[in-house]
Amino acid sequence: MAKHAFGIMPSAPTGGERYDEYEPEKYGCIFVDDDHIEGIRERLSVFDSFCHTVDIPMKGLNDIGITLIPPTSMDAFLAVIAVGPEYAGLRELLIKAKNSNRFVIHYGL
Repeated sequence: MAKHAFGIMPSAPTGGERYDEYEPEKYGCIFVDDDHIEGIRERLSVFDSFCHTVDIPMKGLNDIGITLIPPTSMDAFLAVIAVGPEYAGLRELLIKAKNSNRFVIHYGL
């Protein structure tokens, strides 16, 4: 089954800096089945994010690339995640990122 990876970035990305490499171990990523993301995909388009670099703003998740999710978007992201056990790890990661004012990196399929 295809999986999305989510991890907390130790420092905020800066303009001109690109994230193009798949490095889930670098960010201690957790994995969420695509089926679970698919179930909330439409609602995910409500939060601000960036595509590979903070120079390219977007909404929601980049399904086939890398998404950088700023701390200011954590509440909106948390609001669309269902409370089921399949989202527990992601919920915990987003809360931790929010509380430490950190970006989350997302690796799509």
